[in-house]
Amino acid sequence: MMNIISNKLYTILFNSMLAGIFEGIFSQDFNFWFVIFVVLLCLCLMVFTSISAELILFGGLSLIIIFGIIPVDSALSGFSNQGLLTIAALYVVAAGLKETGAIHYIVNKLMGNTKNTRTAQARIMAPVMVLSAFFNNTPIVASFIPALEKWSRKAEISVSKLLIPLSYAAIIGGTCTLIGTSTNLIINGLLMEESGARALGFFEPALIGIPCAFATFIYLYIFGDVLIPSRKSGYDSYSDTREYTIEMIVQKGSALSGITIEEAGLRSLPGLFLVEIIRGDRTIPVVGPYEKLKIKDRLVFTGAIDSIVDLQSTYGLEAATDQIFKLDAPRSERKLMEAVISLSNPIVGRSIKEGNFRGRYNAVVLAVSRSGERLDGKVGDIILRSGDILLLEAHPRFLNRYKNSNEFYLVSPIEESKPFTYEKTGVAISILIGMVILASSGLFSILQASFLAAAAMIFFRCSRYSVALEFINWRVIIGIASALGLGQAMIGAGVAQSLAESLMNISGSNVLLALILTYLVTWLLTEMITNVAAAVLIYPIVISTANSLDANIIPFAIVILIAASSSFITPIGYQTNLMIYGPGGYRYTDFTKVGLPLNLIIGIITISLVPIIWDIF
Repeated sequence: MMNIISNKLYTILFNSMLAGIFEGIFSQDFNFWFVIFVVLLCLCLMVFTSISAELILFGGLSLIIIFGIIPVDSALSGFSNQGLLTIAALYVVAAGLKETGAIHYIVNKLMGNTKNTRTAQARIMAPVMVLSAFFNNTPIVASFIPALEKWSRKAEISVSKLLIPLSYAAIIGGTCTLIGTSTNLIINGLLMEESGARALGFFEPALIGIPCAFATFIYLYIFGDVLIPSRKSGYDSYSDTREYTIEMIVQKGSALSGITIEEAGLRSLPGLFLVEIIRGDRTIPVVGPYEKLKIKDRLVFTGAIDSIVDLQSTYGLEAATDQIFKLDAPRSERKLMEAVISLSNPIVGRSIKEGNFRGRYNAVVLAVSRSGERLDGKVGDIILRSGDILLLEAHPRFLNRYKNSNEFYLVSPIEESKPFTYEKTGVAISILIGMVILASSGLFSILQASFLAAAAMIFFRCSRYSVALEFINWRVIIGIASALGLGQAMIGAGVAQSLAESLMNISGSNVLLALILTYLVTWLLTEMITNVAAAVLIYPIVISTANSLDANIIPFAIVILIAASSSFITPIGYQTNLMIYGPGGYRYTDFTKVGLPLNLIIGIITISLVPIIWDIF
């Protein structure tokens, strides 16, 4: 009997001891140190490994959820943050601008035919700063990179000279409005959740952003050409490449009508030669630079495939064949492809027109390459031979249908070759302008205006729904939402409050020193991880500091916005720097050499102006 009682007492004591152990493990102290461990682990992995930032942040958030550090709905609140949803909608708007060729048209108009590097840098920086102020800068850079790569080939200027100014201009231009950068949207969304705090005005960040933008422009204009290296563009030689012959026609109402060949930028295209102009019954075999173009002029070019693809995107020119308008598929769904005619093809020995190529294959021949031979006459009159390489415009299903057919030796798609739907360019630009007006006037919130613009892009067919979904950078979305969740964990576990007290011990009651420390810590974190992650992680600490000092939180929020966007010395700190790293052929140190002086300039401007413009208390 005594044994039974003693066993029961032992069991009760053992269970109580286990309960005490688990209670100690999952106490507030454990939560505190566990959150610090997770955050430090995420920081170290992002700095010292090549693992993608969004995967690291999502992994950290998963640990927070698994161990029950904060409630699940609080940990996942980042996925419903208004700023995050606005960013997703802006990606859809960017898809419409890209598909309609609006960005490509703007780049060509802005850059013109300049051959001077400093002038080219200035022409790209100024408009990108303005565009990035009213449009999320990440999609802007994503759209401009391929357009600038194409333009740099024509201008024979290394694309590396242009991409750092593009990224830096987009970064600093994005600080001028709430919708310019994802950091602004996220911080404003967090401010709206603070009790007793107000949201930032649409143009309020511009009070610091505009002076910083002017300083950035002047610095890069003076020193950019010297400090930015000329890297290999990946488009250096056209020797020993197959040449195509293609006819283009000047469209009715084209802006090219009445201007010279030189002004249109059609004389010095790399890897492309303007052979002749057919004007009615007259042929101009030797085309001078000052020959003026006229409506319905047929321009015969010969050149490499990449140049031919670039030519296809020239606004005001279209393929001379009218067959492209008779294809079944809408032009926005088509792609350019290369196909090699086989000996068993039924059209061998017949002209493209006689063989009814379009009717047989539902594809249009834009150009023909034949072992470097110059092919005269209209494309439709060329008699095909085995081994001829055809440049086709067709629906992607052509590839699936004929890639294993004995009628062609080879069929291969040309990447990034979808024809622009220029007829929708005006619609896309109007939607963008409308979004900015609605958001800045206060008639709609930023979230409502961006969702309305995204819906309009799809409704008016500026972008197809499937393409818009593909254009959204889901990795960025997941990374931001995960960083927001970690920020909530820092607040819930008391980490933010503790770090704020440490920050206060350094700054004491000196609010100006607290602002300086806020800038330095946010900037250093941004350079090590990402701008949004740094801003979200530092936000609760800084706001706790401001509250403890009974200070106005708006100046602190502005300092976070600018510091989180001042990522110039590493390629990993800001999304746009990562995006240009590969296409520009840069090295890691290139960013440090160009960006460190700029970081110091921006920091001095910010700390000097913030206390003057906003009441600190």
